[in-house]
Amino acid sequence: MSGITKETQVAVVGGGAMGAGIAQIAAAAGHQVVLYDTRTEAAEKAIAGIHRTFTMLAEKGKMSFDLAQASSKRLHLASDLQQLSKAGLVIEAIVENLGIKQALFAELENIVADDCILASNTSSISITALAAKLRLPGRFVGMHFFNPVPLMALVEIIRGLATEQAVADQLYATAQDWGKNPVHAKSTPGFIVNRVARPYYAEALRLLNEQAADPATIDLIMRESGGFRMGPFELMDMIGHDVNFAVTNTVYQAYFNDPRFTPSLLQQELLSAGYLGKKSGRGFYHYGEDAVMPQGASEAAQDAPAQVAMRGDCVVTSALAERFSNAGMTLVAATDDDDEILFSCGDARVYLCDGRTATQRAHHAQFANTIVLDLALDFLSAKRVVLAVADQCHPSARQAVIGALQAAGYAVTCMDDVAGMVVMRTVAMLANEAADAVNQGVCDVAAVDTAMQKGVNYPRGPLQWADAIGVARIVNVLQHMAAWYGEDRYRISPLLQRKKCSGRKFYD
Repeated sequence: MSGITKETQVAVVGGGAMGAGIAQIAAAAGHQVVLYDTRTEAAEKAIAGIHRTFTMLAEKGKMSFDLAQASSKRLHLASDLQQLSKAGLVIEAIVENLGIKQALFAELENIVADDCILASNTSSISITALAAKLRLPGRFVGMHFFNPVPLMALVEIIRGLATEQAVADQLYATAQDWGKNPVHAKSTPGFIVNRVARPYYAEALRLLNEQAADPATIDLIMRESGGFRMGPFELMDMIGHDVNFAVTNTVYQAYFNDPRFTPSLLQQELLSAGYLGKKSGRGFYHYGEDAVMPQGASEAAQDAPAQVAMRGDCVVTSALAERFSNAGMTLVAATDDDDEILFSCGDARVYLCDGRTATQRAHHAQFANTIVLDLALDFLSAKRVVLAVADQCHPSARQAVIGALQAAGYAVTCMDDVAGMVVMRTVAMLANEAADAVNQGVCDVAAVDTAMQKGVNYPRGPLQWADAIGVARIVNVLQHMAAWYGEDRYRISPLLQRKKCSGRKFYD
């Protein structure tokens, strides 16, 4: 299937940031673009801004002056919806309100030709519901861009119940022609990204509620150990808690109060106080000229033990062994009879997180000096590792492990002993939600991973990550957390359980 031709006129309704961004990329791709807003001055401002952007890109050598000039000339202002009559594709980017959008498309149907594709940039409203009252619902589709549109690669192409597959396929190809990475999705609450991303915020809020660590420390862990570009708290502050909380509520209500999407009382408190994040000057952090951003907690330097006893040959132990060896530490073979131990030093045993607390593992093993290591994106290159220490553990054993890891070049953070820790529980829940989206036919495996990497800049797709960690470990983490908390929130996707039972990966 080919995309719409360059000769096809594209109309954009809405002169805000999203509408302007869509108009910019369509004009740069070679289409004549008509931009309409009920406030003519908003459309005029948007077009003037796009002209400046094209000029700036040319001055920086990111596009030729000829292309910048030609792209600018392809932008046209519409002062009335009737001026959209020649469009072959209309993309709506107005307020997120079902009734207002439905009224707009009902009016557009009486203006454009029957073969004109109607698309909505909605991030949360059902495509099926938007199309329900149209005379030709088959030509209606979701085309969800991400902000800022010119920079973000992802476009979700969303099919409602009535959407013709050929229409979705043509817009998919069009998005590719415009330099984007499109993914197909079925119209369900949150589509792909706004659904699968919920655990990134939700688990961080749960950890804060349990006093596992402060916001700055959790953000630091997610960046320097998990490999994410931004931690969850700084990201929520940037998005705005009014927006983030509203999306969570929308998904929660749309899934009939599924506990997996339960909103946070902590975030509700921020809203009640008017602490919306950067835009209000305060969220989880303070903003302003005199504000100082907290850095997060790191352990003080400790002496390294003379040797480290290694066990097993998994990716984690291999990476740790290489870093210990490069630091000049003596490595010996472990003599412990516990196959799950990563390494021992002094009187301490260190395990990779499996969803249980360190205190729980110490109790089960009847070994007091038990320490649990959180997941990292790549232990070979990670800047930081995170530990949870059993309540029974002797301080000297804790210090020996910290010293060994510091000698290997890691910054070390000790968090409170909370089930699943930080990175492991977040990744497990992201993978669980991604697997459920695939299992329910919302999208395929490749689409969910592409969406989360291109739409919200995750360092690895959730299902790629599950394969790398091991699906069985992800399932075990979720089982242990479900047992610890006694909540349906941590129930396991049937597809994850199926993969574990078959011993297969998502990318077999």
